[in-house]
Amino acid sequence: MAFFLETLFGGLMTGMLYSLVALGFVLIFKASGVFNFAQGAMVLIAALSMARFSEWIPRWLGIESMILGNLLAFVVSALFMWLIAVIIERWVLRYLVNQEGTTLLMATIGISYFLDGMGQIMFGSSVYSINVGMPKDPAFILDGVFEGGLLISLEDLTAAVIAALLVATLAFFFQYTSVGRALRAVADDHQAAQSIGIPLNRIWVVVWTVAGLVALVAGIIWGSKFGVQFTLSTAALRALPVVILGGLTSVPGAIIGGLIIGVGEKLSEVYLGPFVGGGIEIWFAYMLALVFLLFRPQGLFGEKIIDRV
Repeated sequence: MAFFLETLFGGLMTGMLYSLVALGFVLIFKASGVFNFAQGAMVLIAALSMARFSEWIPRWLGIESMILGNLLAFVVSALFMWLIAVIIERWVLRYLVNQEGTTLLMATIGISYFLDGMGQIMFGSSVYSINVGMPKDPAFILDGVFEGGLLISLEDLTAAVIAALLVATLAFFFQYTSVGRALRAVADDHQAAQSIGIPLNRIWVVVWTVAGLVALVAGIIWGSKFGVQFTLSTAALRALPVVILGGLTSVPGAIIGGLIIGVGEKLSEVYLGPFVGGGIEIWFAYMLALVFLLFRPQGLFGEKIIDRV
């Protein structure tokens, strides 16, 4: 039982990280109605900026405190992601208002390649580390319930708590704020939103900034665990099954989908892997996503699209 719970907790904590990356897809889709292929590049460039600014700023300002250096690096990186959002809106999205979804989709692919190239030019292409003080050592809990206790990763637990708090904040933002309601209106119909006075350009800057901040937090967590390298942009591919499972229009769906994928990967690898030679964790999420695409393409919490003629 103890081993099962350890595997279950590990899956839940990994699932929260998947949910965090998947939120970027959901945020952009809710505001523009297009799947954002640049999300992986946004996670990469956000992690690169945090890694490099946390190295440069203490050297420039003569700061010895790691906490203060990381805090300033986070603020500068957040401003950097806001600047990227402004550039994307000013040079790309502003000219694509009311265009077909395919056009916007191709634009996000172009943005992805642009961010990858800009990241190499500005920050270099080496492997960097991020040290924000997350605990690295595992810990034993519930000693009185299970003999020897349960072994958990404090780093994964800390990351899961941060991700959960951010997800809850964004869910509240979308449901109960005027800006969140404006974002949903823009996603439903660009022209109708403009006709009632919603500033489309400003809304797109807001949503891309929020998505950039989500990418920054996800990049910091992934970079702290595995280091910052250009393969980090593929981390977004791990979140694709999450948004398919939970639904592209649902913030709660990103949470539930991430948890299901995380737990399913861990449990299937541990309990089914020995019978099929292992490797289930690599393809489990994609097979589950394929099943949903066949039988419930809108996902668990997505809105079913009905075309009337």
